[in-house]
Amino acid sequence: MTVTVRVPAKVNVQLGVGGLRADGFHDLANVFFAVALGDEVTAEPGEGVTLTCTGPDAASVPLDDSNLAARAARLLAAHHGVTPNVRLHIAKAIPVAGGMAGGSADGAAALVACDALWGLDTPFETLLELAAELGSDVPFALVGGVALGRGRGEILEPLPVAGTFHWVFAVADGGLSTPAVFRECDRLREEAGTGSSDADVPTPDADPALLAALADGDPVALAAALTNDLQAPAISLRPALAETLRAGTEAGAIGALVSGSGPTCAFLAKDAEAAAAIAKSLEESGTCRAAHATYGPVPGARVS
Repeated sequence: MTVTVRVPAKVNVQLGVGGLRADGFHDLANVFFAVALGDEVTAEPGEGVTLTCTGPDAASVPLDDSNLAARAARLLAAHHGVTPNVRLHIAKAIPVAGGMAGGSADGAAALVACDALWGLDTPFETLLELAAELGSDVPFALVGGVALGRGRGEILEPLPVAGTFHWVFAVADGGLSTPAVFRECDRLREEAGTGSSDADVPTPDADPALLAALADGDPVALAAALTNDLQAPAISLRPALAETLRAGTEAGAIGALVSGSGPTCAFLAKDAEAAAAIAKSLEESGTCRAAHATYGPVPGARVS
């Protein structure tokens, strides 16, 4: 028996970052949006937990217990008191360390795949709790659609959304460390004199204009409301991202931002035809390694 689960990448259409807390985290107002660009994780019986991976970035994917898919399998088995025997294969399409939660997506997919393979019938709420133990972005990969993430991003509130939005993702060479981008965010705030602690920076909240644009299915209004507090620090660490953003905008994107902590850049297009043209133009621009046109929102991790 084999079980294959498809799981989406995410883009943060709003990423508001609060000040640095005593525990080292930041409070977030994180509007996640799941897109059709995604990974597939296949589970089949095995001895212990083993991992394989294929795809353009496969060489960058760890195949040991640091991989969230392996950790997810062990966590689920421990929760049920069963032996974690599974071979997991990741067909990787989400950029690695690209700000699109690819590792988190694989963790969510492994939870769903192992649950089905082992016949555990774990309640969805329990899967969400286990996902939150694995990482802040893992619960959203289970839920999909569009959701507001609070706290570290793990406390989710599904949001109403109408219609389909068309996106292009420009993949950079190499990745960016999420902790490094958050540290740079704090450094830039200190440099600007605003302070970086949670006593200095207000707790962020979702932008009403952005929520209305999603609910109305209005890409032009959504484009005008896109924000990411990690964009400036990501560009500070990787200045070439500014050229990628410029190239996509000049190619016709109605909105552009760094996805999450980067370095993938996300571009909102008015329709599918425009998205295809923007992707082609970006690939020809030499400002990115690859560009993918896709759409959303789509569901979270599901058996395919």
